[in-house]
Amino acid sequence: MKIISWNVNGIRAVEKKGFVDWVTASDADVICIQETKAKPEQLSEELKNPVSADGRVYYTYFSSAVKPGYSGTAVYTRIKPDSVETMGISEFDDEGRVTIAKFGKLAVISAYFPNSQDAGARLDYKLAFCNAMLEKCGQLVKDGFNIVLCGDYNIAHKPIDLANPKSNEHNAGYLPEERAWMDTFTSSGYADTFRHFCKEEKKYTWWSYRFHAREKNIGWRIDYQCVNESFLPAVKSSVILDSVTGSDHCPIQVEVE
Repeated sequence: MKIISWNVNGIRAVEKKGFVDWVTASDADVICIQETKAKPEQLSEELKNPVSADGRVYYTYFSSAVKPGYSGTAVYTRIKPDSVETMGISEFDDEGRVTIAKFGKLAVISAYFPNSQDAGARLDYKLAFCNAMLEKCGQLVKDGFNIVLCGDYNIAHKPIDLANPKSNEHNAGYLPEERAWMDTFTSSGYADTFRHFCKEEKKYTWWSYRFHAREKNIGWRIDYQCVNESFLPAVKSSVILDSVTGSDHCPIQVEVE
């Protein structure tokens, strides 16, 4: 199964940049989308029902924020899931933070972790979400599921995961509390699939629109596809698709058996 994850920074905006063609050409079984910034009724039929290159229609599931033009997650899948659900916690579901699709004993989660914002204005909310996600993953594993937690975590975990770690130590996405949660998460039985395969520096998934950051590769790796460690042997590859443009993030891809 090929699973792609992408923060599109507005699904209607990225539609104008060839998103539907990219989806149908991707050969992905499941595509997790974050920051849709739209409700399903605002989307074109092509966005809601794209057809893959082999003629199969993608099933689409959206979790939208109450606030217009904000947050939101989605799952596109060529395989009909057994069930689809959200976080089940209103303060997070009201922002469309999570869409979970279950296929047999595999749970694929599209998650848009909150931004802690300047001076940590939403740090408490962010950490509450992080802790709820850890609990959710733990319950899924306890219930016999393997998990692939895909999405924009809005956290660069280690100094290797951003271009300028020293100057960003007090900035959102690299706060000590956020990095500490990633330590907790990865020590609780979950693996960062990309780092399992790749130890190289200067591998990023997000670049500021300012200062030609992408051209200079001054970026952050804040998008992840993590799995429970017992499922790690089934992961065959985990890569960053940094040649794909259209958003300030690029897609990431994992292949699992």
